[in-house]
Amino acid sequence: SRQGGRRRGPGAPARRGSATPQRTEARGGPSLAPSMASINVTNVQVLDNPAPFTNPLQFEISFECLASIADDIEWKLTYVGSAQSEEYDQELDSVLVGPISVGSYKIVFQAPAPDPAKIPAEDLIGVTVIILSCLYRDAEFVRVGYYVANEYTDESLKDDPPEVPQVDKVERRVLADKPRVTRYPIEWDDPAAHEEENQPPQAMSPG
Repeated sequence: SRQGGRRRGPGAPARRGSATPQRTEARGGPSLAPSMASINVTNVQVLDNPAPFTNPLQFEISFECLASIADDIEWKLTYVGSAQSEEYDQELDSVLVGPISVGSYKIVFQAPAPDPAKIPAEDLIGVTVIILSCLYRDAEFVRVGYYVANEYTDESLKDDPPEVPQVDKVERRVLADKPRVTRYPIEWDDPAAHEEENQPPQAMSPG
């Protein structure tokens, strides 16, 4: 599966923003499985779903910081334009989140819709994939992949699809109840630096 392993990043750089996470009280709810990493993503909710294809993509992300980290984390969203080639991948946006200390947090990550002009006409309608990934110091440590169904809302267009897609008539539906979560072991912070601060080194791999 394309969302299951590491992939080359899209060629065009994303707009880089920044965000300050909101602290939240720990509480029960759906979990993306525990991890021994310094950052553990506990839940992702897809907002405004289903929605017109041209609407922004929005995610409410809950995570916890289990051990202090020195730098921001970075969230990225990638839209897979075609299953045939990664050249049609679009990195929709990226945002830096920090500073982060030990505790629970929640953010809303919004990214613009993909550019339909960069998607092959034959691939715009149907099922594709979006990939929400989080990185620390340019190292990806978690990826959440979702299938996305793009369909016409007009029955006549469903029965007789136009050769040139009518994007304003397309509805996007993220299959939010079936995420595929992949975790990667990374180096978090320099253990030597922690020794100087008389702190133990960070956990190096997810559970």
